[in-house]
Amino acid sequence: MTTATAATAAPRTNSPRPGTHRPDEAETTEPRQNPPTFLSDPYPTLARMRRSAPVSVLHSDGGPRLWIVPRYVDVRAALFDPRFAQDARRAQALADSRVEGVNLGTEITHMLSSDPPDHTRLRRVVQAAFSRKRVEAMRPMVERITLELLDGLDVATARLTTGTTTATVDLVRDFAFPLPILVVCELLGFPPEDRDLYRTWSTAIVTQEGDHAAFGRAVQEMGSYVLAIADRRIRRNARPADLLTELLEARERGELTDDEIVGMVALLLIGGHETTVNLLGTSCLALLRDPGQAAWLRADLTRMPRAVEEFLRYDSPICMATTRFTTEPVDVGGVEIPQDEFVLLSLGAANRDPARFQDPDRLVLDRRDAGHLAFGGGIHRCLGALLGKLETEIALTALLARFPGMTLACQERDLRWRNTMMLRGLEALPLTLRS
Repeated sequence: MTTATAATAAPRTNSPRPGTHRPDEAETTEPRQNPPTFLSDPYPTLARMRRSAPVSVLHSDGGPRLWIVPRYVDVRAALFDPRFAQDARRAQALADSRVEGVNLGTEITHMLSSDPPDHTRLRRVVQAAFSRKRVEAMRPMVERITLELLDGLDVATARLTTGTTTATVDLVRDFAFPLPILVVCELLGFPPEDRDLYRTWSTAIVTQEGDHAAFGRAVQEMGSYVLAIADRRIRRNARPADLLTELLEARERGELTDDEIVGMVALLLIGGHETTVNLLGTSCLALLRDPGQAAWLRADLTRMPRAVEEFLRYDSPICMATTRFTTEPVDVGGVEIPQDEFVLLSLGAANRDPARFQDPDRLVLDRRDAGHLAFGGGIHRCLGALLGKLETEIALTALLARFPGMTLACQERDLRWRNTMMLRGLEALPLTLRS
């Protein structure tokens, strides 16, 4: 689980294009209009950016330029640097002063679109719910949901018992998506039967296809939905022991507004499943690509916690951290980024930086050089990191134990990736399951 997906997105503009290189700027880099080659494998492009300069500039037709930071040492420093701000309303005003038609998602008010002191106040309300003790207490619930979903896959594959029957499932649709969203539903006390609605809203909000109307509808529908559930609880004087009750009690104490409750729930619904969905898909694909590493893991599934850390580094579910802007000129590796410029910190590029990780483009499940930035850092570090790792550990352990002979049910070149620079995830992962 992560909170990095529902925050201020990269400015929704027309297609990026290379700009003119000037001595005071780094070399301008693509991708252009999120081409399929970048979506399926962004790492060659990110490696070129790392090699060429500490900062690359991406221009957009009709949109503000973006300064992209790809090197580990610079990304990590920027994550902790308050001069890279995230306040969405200030960012929107800045964007509006440059160009028209840029939507930074200010319709949603939450922690990742705020800076202190608002960020501090908002995070304090929910941080106890994601403490190590409370996350560990969720283990039985996550295990139960995982086994129920795997039982469903067994039904879909005619309850494999002989080892000779095979069937194809979509791991994203049938397992990776419902697992974290059902966990979030239990955490919030939301109806699990509405999970497809949550996925529809999430897709409209986080993908970078420039569909402002779909984005606006999703935000409005989600807000109405959340407040309707809250109103029903108030009318019935219902206070179940879940996170929504805690948010409503915080509102009673004057610590949250209605808009902030909606934003917090949106952040949890979207961020609470996006990272795990993407991570489960890319982790399974990585194992299918590397039989040697898969065999090492299957030989002792208690190694899974270490493996999950490497899955996070190797194919980070958040490729670009949410957009920041500079509040004063900032030197990054000898390149000065002026004040009031939009900046993207590439977590995916940083986690493949050879200056930080040995042989970074290779999956090494017992890797010793820890320190990936998949969950960000600083005050905006993913609040749900522990829960996301717990979900992935339990899910992959149970999946490999139940279906050790799973194989890819299509050519890898035919896999479809989500159309966004921010997220790194598969639209679908068809697998042939064997018991």
